[in-house]
Amino acid sequence: MKTSGMKIYGVTGWKNAGKTGLMERLVAEFCARGLTVSTIKHAHHETEIDHPGRDSYRHREAGAHEVLVSSPVRWALMQELRGTPEPALEDLLTRLSPVDLVLVEGYKRAPHPKVEAHRLETGRPLLAPENATVRAVATNAIAGDPALDGVTVPLLAHDDTAAITDFILSELGLAP
Repeated sequence: MKTSGMKIYGVTGWKNAGKTGLMERLVAEFCARGLTVSTIKHAHHETEIDHPGRDSYRHREAGAHEVLVSSPVRWALMQELRGTPEPALEDLLTRLSPVDLVLVEGYKRAPHPKVEAHRLETGRPLLAPENATVRAVATNAIAGDPALDGVTVPLLAHDDTAAITDFILSELGLAP
C-alpha cells in the first residue's frame, strides 16, 4: 500500500506478542538511517488520550466534535466519533503529513504488508499461515519449533531490529 508517495508497512500480532516494543525499535532504527517516519496505532478498546479535568477533555465532554490542543512543543487533534463508524486506515493515512514511511501497528486484516510479532509464551497461533499480508515473522522461536509449523515466510529474530529493518526496506524497495 502506498499513499501520496508514502510507503506503508505494518507490525501485527496477538496481544503481548511484542508489537509495541518492536514498533518503538523500528521507528528509532529507521530514523537513525535518515528516514522520516510516522506511526498509526490501532486499538480494539476505547482509547483515552485526554484526562478528566483537562480543558480539552471538558470541551469534548461538552459536545465538541473536534478539539485541537496546541503548545510550543506539539499539537494534537482529537475527533469524537459519537456513534459514527471508525474511519478506515486509508482515510486516516490521508490525514498524515508526508513522510518516507508510515509504520502501522495492528490492523491485522488491512491490505498493507506486515511483519508479525510473535512470542512463544503467548501460546497464540501464528497469523502468517492464514494471512497473505504477513511477509515475515519476527519471533523468539527457533527454526524447527512446532509453533512455526505452516510458516512459509521468512523467520527473523524478534530482537534483531537491524535485520527486521533491512527486510522491510528491501520489501519497500528502499534498501541501499
